[in-house]
Amino acid sequence: MKTGLSQSTSLRQELKINPRLYQAMDLLYMPLLDLQQHLKQELLVNPFLELVEPEDEEEEASEEAGTEEPPGATDLAEPAASEGEAAKESEVDWEEILLDGFDTPGHREEHEEKEYYEPVSVERRGLDDHLREQVSLLNLTPRQLLLAEEFIGNIDENGWLACSLEELLAGINEVVEKAAADAGRDEDAPLYSADEAEEMLGIIQSLDPPGVGARNLRECLLIQLREAGREETVEGRLVRDAFDDLISHRWSEISKRFGVSVADVQHAADAVAKLDPKPGLRYADTADNYIVPDLIIDKIDGEYRVFINDANLPRLRLSKIYQEIARDRRKFEGENKEFISSKLNSANWMIQAIEQRRQTMLKVTNYIVDRQRDYFEKGVQYLRPLTLREVAEHIGMHESTVSRVTNEKYVQTPRGVLPLKFFFSSGLSTTGGEDVSARGIKDQIDKLVKGEDPKNPLTDQAIVEILQDQGVHIARRTVAKYRDQLGVLSARMRKRV
Repeated sequence: MKTGLSQSTSLRQELKINPRLYQAMDLLYMPLLDLQQHLKQELLVNPFLELVEPEDEEEEASEEAGTEEPPGATDLAEPAASEGEAAKESEVDWEEILLDGFDTPGHREEHEEKEYYEPVSVERRGLDDHLREQVSLLNLTPRQLLLAEEFIGNIDENGWLACSLEELLAGINEVVEKAAADAGRDEDAPLYSADEAEEMLGIIQSLDPPGVGARNLRECLLIQLREAGREETVEGRLVRDAFDDLISHRWSEISKRFGVSVADVQHAADAVAKLDPKPGLRYADTADNYIVPDLIIDKIDGEYRVFINDANLPRLRLSKIYQEIARDRRKFEGENKEFISSKLNSANWMIQAIEQRRQTMLKVTNYIVDRQRDYFEKGVQYLRPLTLREVAEHIGMHESTVSRVTNEKYVQTPRGVLPLKFFFSSGLSTTGGEDVSARGIKDQIDKLVKGEDPKNPLTDQAIVEILQDQGVHIARRTVAKYRDQLGVLSARMRKRV
């Protein structure tokens, strides 16, 4: 090998991704509500964009009739192009971008940071407020109230005590010592004892909701049984004396230990299963997530039609007033001319990008409807296997583009509101030479388990044999994996007497 420095020349082609291509990727990715907010923000910062009012829509539709140009395509670049400036931005080749999936070699330029608006949540009453209100009604001393506040501050959203009593005592006593030092008192501060902590724990655990302040699941269930007066029943003994056997469904061992029938043990276990393992969650500050479908699939005259749910989406067009102002080029020079050129081109690009996003979503969803027609007609068991690559190949776009279109998008169908990702699933082969969706197989397993004899539940191997009789090739470990994903216990754990 020869060492040393050398120089060489080479030719290569590069395509730099400008900020607008990053924004185009974001537009494809945005769900409907996010896109609404984005367009409203663009209306505020770009004077060349204006909102199409409802009364203007009929007039605009009549003007656009008979032409194949996209909305807002007339006179889009005239003011900027007339100057022949070097900074003029080139027209976006949407077809090439979508076919290549925005994946282009070369260096990436930094794009503008989007302004972020912190969502404002509605104030609601939490678990700590609920507990403090109850504590305020008790006849407690100021010293007890301080300790109660320390307990409440260490209860998590599930309603459980998030630390041990030793850790809680160390924390409250540190506060007491610091307060005494700040007050300049030399005598020892009266620290809290373990007995005081145990007493306060009992007070906290007596509050509503039942089970609050528990240190583990077993204690949480015992508190609820005690509050219901069932502590000495079979279910109370199950939780107190045989909790590990209860979790493992060892009904025979528990039956022999307690001297009751296996059926009574199972009935008691069913009663325990109805208790609330996380009582604090009913007061958890969880935001309500409303889903607005991006697309609508409706059956009209025997055919499934796809519509974009953009009735509430702001419709944009170029402002005629600002276009007229921009045409008088003699009034502008320097930074003013650059601002006019930039905003006008940006408005032109935004209108084209929205329309291209709409057409791309329609292409993808129409293919999904054609592919999954049996699902819409017959149900989830007839869902066919489908991948992003298959959709991309059939509609002539890049796989990453299809991924962006389907991610976090929802569609309203005759079978409910579903994420677009629902229609994508791997497949298994059948003896008939067709493929079946893994999601459909899961549904079949779920129905088999729900329809089984509880006294003789189906094993994984038995499910394999039933599916093979139906022509589905599947391994036992695959059935076990699907069963776990469905949250179904093993046959031994499901067995009843």
